[in-house]
Amino acid sequence: MVTVQVEKLIDFVADVFGHAGSSAPEAQRIARYLTTANLTGHDSHGVIRVPVYVRWKNMGAVVPDQTVDLVVDTPSLAVVDGKFGYGQTVAPQAVKIGIDKCKAGGLAAVALRNAGHIGRVGDWAEMAAEEGLVSIHFVNAAGSILVAPYGGVERRLSTAPYCVGIPRTGDRPIVLDFATSIVAEGKVLVASRGGKKLPKGALIRQDGVLSEDPTTLYGPYTPEGTRDHSQGTGAIRAFGEHKGSGLALICELLGGALTGTGATAPNRRFANGMFAIYVDPRRIDPNNFFDGEIARYVSYFKNTKPVAGNDAVLIPGDPEARTRAERTRNGVPLPDETWAAIVNTAREVGVGEDAVRRALG
Repeated sequence: MVTVQVEKLIDFVADVFGHAGSSAPEAQRIARYLTTANLTGHDSHGVIRVPVYVRWKNMGAVVPDQTVDLVVDTPSLAVVDGKFGYGQTVAPQAVKIGIDKCKAGGLAAVALRNAGHIGRVGDWAEMAAEEGLVSIHFVNAAGSILVAPYGGVERRLSTAPYCVGIPRTGDRPIVLDFATSIVAEGKVLVASRGGKKLPKGALIRQDGVLSEDPTTLYGPYTPEGTRDHSQGTGAIRAFGEHKGSGLALICELLGGALTGTGATAPNRRFANGMFAIYVDPRRIDPNNFFDGEIARYVSYFKNTKPVAGNDAVLIPGDPEARTRAERTRNGVPLPDETWAAIVNTAREVGVGEDAVRRALG
């Protein structure tokens, strides 16, 4: 296991993307968002993605330094084309449009199409919450067919994330953010590179046998080799049986079909689609009942006797806050295989050995 201090990791990852063709601001932005995912414990959406992003850029599947196009623009609605830019560049542009429209009118919806991988969706809910807005996000990943629907063994769905952010006055927001599969694809990637093992039965083989072996998804691979889910024959399972499978379908239809990205389909270019709704609580609730009721109910919710083995009942965001504090203080732990893959990518794009040494202190 390698541990890298936060700012050193950001600088190193930014160096990689700078050498890979991004402007300095974009490289720094991608690095900061990826590292933030690691800080919150979402390692599947963190710096482990560096080799994948660079490979996509080299293939032409993602384009550096894109500015979004406004396809539809009304006072309360926007359709935004990301033109396959890095998600960490085009998603905040789309969210800013939604924030501005919501502040002007109290309610807004934004359909983002054709974005590169937008990373941890909770980042965008937190961005809206910082402005005092509630937000709801339905996301799909067109071209990323990974998940078997309930009752099936063949891939038909992306991991189809769903996210809700609720601001709290004087406290961090409540952010519910999850893939509608038992695990995100990135968690299979983490497991394949020596990280946390998968939950029992997270994957399913073509013969219907449940599995926790990443080769079910990727096929055979070498320790430092490429993980390519098109080479595997199995699938990730939807969580919660029919409930997760149904929510995933809704994410495909709203995040994919409604945005114009397209629902997941074989043999197409990867893109995230995100349909987001923004609500200003101050317009709905001029008497400010909302803030006090959130505080009351969260206290009531958490003030229940925990089951044996648990210290406390948590709300969404509690585990992330604990992990962020610990990793900010002590550094970001990365499995040796993950770090080796990132360093190999850095070398491939021309980052020098002195930068690798600086990252490790």
